Amino acid sequence: MKLEFMTTDHWDESLWNRIEPVYREAFPSGAKPKGILRSMLDSGIACIHAGLYHNEVVAMAVSGVEGALADKRLIIDYLAVRKETRGQGYGTQFLGMVCDWAQKEHQVRGIIIEVESGETDVHAERIHFWEHRGFVLTPYVHQYIWVPEPYQAMLLPLDQSISVQDNGQSLFRYINSFHKKAYRQR
Repeated sequence: MKLEFMTTDHWDESLWNRIEPVYREAFPSGAKPKGILRSMLDSGIACIHAGLYHNEVVAMAVSGVEGALADKRLIIDYLAVRKETRGQGYGTQFLGMVCDWAQKEHQVRGIIIEVESGETDVHAERIHFWEHRGFVLTPYVHQYIWVPEPYQAMLLPLDQSISVQDNGQSLFRYINSFHKKAYRQR
């Protein structure tokens, strides 16, 4: 059950062709188009991660580092596990690999994700996944102008001095900075 971990900061079409089915399955709507993802890698603001089991992609993530040198955070923009392999520990193992990579390669002090804010069982399951892995849900609900769903930020502190000093609104400064770079016209 040990995954092989791959990370790339440049576009690799053959790797993307293996990752894309997991990405599209998990994010059928609201996912960034391939051209935006490619541009994010080409401009150096993001990496794509893959978790492989017996050479099959079972997990994927898109991430980017935000913040000043002493205050770096990893933004996990997308993280998904192939549907038929969920519940087998791949997501936890893969997330651990992404966290280890971020600390080793970028000395990040925390990891930020955003989750859809809502009251459904699906929302509760997603939040529970992240909380079970050490992420802290913040109460601030952020409404983007270009998507209908509201979002909340979650933080995984990797340094004892890291915590959320407000209701979570400050975490969206990192997230919004990352999104602004991702959608900047090239």
